[in-house]
Amino acid sequence: MNYLNRASIIGNVTRDPETKTTAQGTSVTTFSVATNLRWTTQAGERKESTEYHNVVAWRRLAEICAQYIKRGSKVYVEGRLQTRSWDDAQGQKHWRTEIVADNIIMLDRPAGARSNNEDASTAPTGSAAPAEPTEADTLGEQTVEEIPF
Repeated sequence: MNYLNRASIIGNVTRDPETKTTAQGTSVTTFSVATNLRWTTQAGERKESTEYHNVVAWRRLAEICAQYIKRGSKVYVEGRLQTRSWDDAQGQKHWRTEIVADNIIMLDRPAGARSNNEDASTAPTGSAAPAEPTEADTLGEQTVEEIPF
């Protein structure tokens, strides 16, 4: 039997990405993305709900995120869901569910990009190559839990 663990979201970055380096020299970048849901009730009242998603990118994808993504950027994030837990200094258990990104596409128009009526074939695409974390990234000497964010 095959299983599927995929998450795809489009939203706005709520804080500038934070980048750290593991003891093995691997880059890891975290940031948060907000997604909105809008609907109208049967009474005609407009409602809105916002969800916040934690995103983690590894290696080259982490470096690209740190360089190009800023608070307020619109992004498409594709990856897998992961929940991790840790105990704080007082011994209290905490959990965090995050999307471990395989692919991120920047949906904002980059500064200096061509207008719609210019040749779009030479404009940058804004996508970043997928980067899969290895077992050492999640189970090695230093795990993402040990990186203070």
